[in-house]
Amino acid sequence: MDIYASIVGFFQSGGLFMYPIVVVLALGMAIAIERYVYLTLARSTNKRIWSKIMPLLAAGNYQQAIAVSAESKSAISRILGYGLSRMSSARRRDDVEMAMQEGLMETVPRLEKRTHYIATFANIATLLGLLGTIIGLIQAFTAVSTANAADKADMLSASISVAMNTTAFGLMVAIPLLLIYTVLQSKTTELVDSLEMASVKFLNVLTEKSPIGGGAA
Repeated sequence: MDIYASIVGFFQSGGLFMYPIVVVLALGMAIAIERYVYLTLARSTNKRIWSKIMPLLAAGNYQQAIAVSAESKSAISRILGYGLSRMSSARRRDDVEMAMQEGLMETVPRLEKRTHYIATFANIATLLGLLGTIIGLIQAFTAVSTANAADKADMLSASISVAMNTTAFGLMVAIPLLLIYTVLQSKTTELVDSLEMASVKFLNVLTEKSPIGGGAA
């Protein structure tokens, strides 16, 4: 109970700027949770679809591979679908590779979507904390200027302590958001790298199982 009272007292003493920082924290955490769930599900779905498509590619059963990729809306299905659909008209490996690069370029922005907002919210929280502290200090010095000389030191120290709460709270919000942003960026990078690796493996299997070559027709 004492901890709860301390938190409430800390928040109330910070002034009005504590409320927009809370809003920033709520928005940042909402995006972070949504992105974490999305990336985790995307990774598991990609692994599942790849485990289905890879044996079909190794067996040269491209029609079933196309059917499997068409049934899913996952990132890897979209990329491999571009490559499989280009196979019938392509005469070079480079043609299929370009088609898959197109699919990758369409997929990556969806994986990175909204993640950068978390870093922006972290910066906003820090700036709001500093702004709240500066405004609090201005108000403190204004009040102290008209106070009794004997009370000025006590009033000023108390006012500065209250004003600094806003900066402290802003940093308490910003630091976790930056850490979360780093984790999500790492997950996104790993996911993109796995898609690029899958594309290379697909092209290697395609080269082995079909007459498509790397040079000119």
